[in-house]
Formats: sequence, structure tokens, C-alpha cells
Amino acid sequence: MTTRAGFVALIGEPNAGKSTLTNQMVGAKVSIVTHKVQTTRARIRGVALEGDSQIVFVDTPGLFRPRRRLDRAMVAAAWGGAADADIIVMMVEAHRGVTKGVETILEQLEEIGQGRKIALAINKIDRVKSDVLLALTKDLNERFDFVETFMISAEKGHGCPDLRAWLAKELPEGPWLYPEDQIADLPMRMIAAEITREKLTLRLHQELPYQMTVETESWEERKDGSARVDQMIYVMRDGHKGIVLGNKGETIKAVSKAAREELEEFMGRRIHLFLQVKVRPNWLEEKERYSEMGLDFSDGNA
Repeated sequence: MTTRAGFVALIGEPNAGKSTLTNQMVGAKVSIVTHKVQTTRARIRGVALEGDSQIVFVDTPGLFRPRRRLDRAMVAAAWGGAADADIIVMMVEAHRGVTKGVETILEQLEEIGQGRKIALAINKIDRVKSDVLLALTKDLNERFDFVETFMISAEKGHGCPDLRAWLAKELPEGPWLYPEDQIADLPMRMIAAEITREKLTLRLHQELPYQMTVETESWEERKDGSARVDQMIYVMRDGHKGIVLGNKGETIKAVSKAAREELEEFMGRRIHLFLQVKVRPNWLEEKERYSEMGLDFSDGNA
């Protein structure tokens, strides 16, 4: 039996559907999915098995024009993920077509794509008519020499089996990189922090976009098979703390309940989740916060 294994980087603009596709391919929720852009901070890897192949998805942050240190570190992580991969899949939203951001990524691909297979996945195909889709496919393939083009809906799963089968066939021969039952290489503490951050983002929408981060401070296994998880939510101002807590603590209670339920479902056991909120005005400039997110602090230097 010949086994294959390798890394596949999904790249594209924020909200192109990279996290949704990772989750669709892996068959479990390993990547945070919200309707806010730039929610994926670290290169989360999801591991999918297809026949004798093990496909390791590198879910990179969306590529955008960076302004702050955190933005710059995220963009560096995205291109770093692409540079480390065996295959790159560029995702473009069907209904948005060739935006300025897509043009910028295509220019950079010329350089980073040397010696790599680069495929195109046009996502959210259910939002446009077929003639628009064909014109977009032609336009993109004239701009860049993609080895294959796939029409997909990451959310509904259309076209995803074909993409997965192609990736499995194109990966280099070699032993599997992870145990068979492993679906992500992020430590559980980090996945737990991501789940809580997702719930906060969904609950607070516009009020606290990127000014908070969540860290798992301790993880204690209990004799009854459950675990106690303590997390700290860092915000930048006192006013933000009030928003996270909510009236009579109702916001943080709702977030805690939603995060705990998802974590229990993910792990298949009971979790006791305790959340605290701390004001750290400069957390965006603290090296440790970046390490916790799996980003390189020095990548944020201007």
C-alpha cells in the first residue's frame, strides 16, 4: 500500500470560506467560523483522510492590507503557511469575483508558487448564475496558470469530494504525519480558547471586533473524566470589560454556556468552564499573547 501525506494551504481574502472548507474537509469543526472578517489568527491545521492519503489543511488567516502589528503578524502567518505547503488552493468568492485583494494575491502567487501545484477553488457558486461562473473561471485562469479549477460550495459541500479526491492523489508519497484519529494539531487549550472567542465574537458583533483575545490559563483533568478549564478574556479598556460581562453578567454567562456546550460536544465529555475578564491596555503589543495565538510577534514589525 502506497501512502501519501502532505500540507495543503488554503489562501484567499478574509471571508472567502477557508475555515468553512477546512471544517467541511475534515468533517469536524476545527476552525473558527464567524461572519466577521479576519477571525482566523493562527495557522490551524485540520487533518483529513481520503483513501490512503492524509491531507493536512493549513487554514491561513485571510490576506488583506495590514495596518497594525497583529494584522502584519497574521498576514506573515498566511504567506508562511502557503510557503510551507505542498499544494496551494486559492479560494475566490463567486459573487465577488476579481477584487483588488484577489489581484494582489495573484501577483504574490507568482513568486511564492514556484515549484508548487496551485489549484483554484471558486466558492459560494450557489450565489451566481452559470454564465457568470464560466466568465470568472476563464478570467482567473487567464491571469494565472492554475493546474485545476474546482467549483464548490464549502458550506453545502458541493464539489468538495472532487477537490478532496484530487488533493489526495496529488500529495507526495510518504508516511502519514499524524495519528489516524487526530483531526487537528492545535493543542486542546488553544482550540478551547478559539471556541470561546468565536462565541464572544458572535454575541458582541460590532461592539468589540478585534480588541479582545482569549487564553486558556489552566486545564485540570478530574477523576470523574471531566475537565475544569479556566480562561482569561483580555480586553483593552474598562468599558470593554463591561460589554463582555453584560448587564448583571448575562453576556458572559451566555458566552460561557455556549462555549462549554460546544467544547463538550467536541470532546465528548463534561467540561467545567470558568471565564474571567481582565483589562490589559497593551495586549496587542505583548509577545506572550502572540505565542498563545500561534503567531510570531516579530512578524508584526513594520
